[in-house]
Amino acid sequence: MLKFYFHPSPNPMKVALMLEELQTPFELIAVDTFRGEQHRREFREINPNAKVPAITDDGVTVFDSHAVLLHLAAKHERFLPTSAAERAQALSWLMFVATGLSPFSGQAVHFLHHAPTPLPYARNRYLKEVERHYRVLDERLATSKYLAGDTYSVADIALWGWANFAGYILGEAGLSAYPNVKRVVDEISVRPAAARAQALKNKLTLKAEFDEETRRALFPQNEEMTA
Repeated sequence: MLKFYFHPSPNPMKVALMLEELQTPFELIAVDTFRGEQHRREFREINPNAKVPAITDDGVTVFDSHAVLLHLAAKHERFLPTSAAERAQALSWLMFVATGLSPFSGQAVHFLHHAPTPLPYARNRYLKEVERHYRVLDERLATSKYLAGDTYSVADIALWGWANFAGYILGEAGLSAYPNVKRVVDEISVRPAAARAQALKNKLTLKAEFDEETRRALFPQNEEMTA
């Protein structure tokens, strides 16, 4: 059975949504990143980068959320459009999320909420880049039902992961400035698969407190700076 190494944060939630859309059986394995379990030797043998998500699937190990999404889409022949034009769009927008929205969102969260010292330049830099990426996405979705065209695809599944957490970066307004992105995210969020993905965290007992142990686990480079 497929093993899914999981913590309920934005990147693993993309894979959770994909697995629930596929309705393929999987074993859920908690990796409590707040306690530093991602740094354990046995997990680093699965993902040398010490991050979730990762899967093992019929003896095949895949890490990085977007690699996992592509692996599952190809294996099950779902959520990748069959027409060449739409498939090209799906892959292009998937990579836009993978190399743009996701890392800039992660850095925005760090500098807005977790940096030990407020750094106005970094906060402005990453927040403005997140906003710019959402504008690009919003313009696309103003003229297209989904990112790939008329077909719900792996690109939309990837978008949902971080966009569903947008309020943590953008504040109470959330996605209100990006109505077309909000339309797609809201549509995905009411799908049964999304409800099942959200419910996965209720099956696990994970640390919730963000304390010094958590800071060391998530940002070990900071310890090197003060050593």
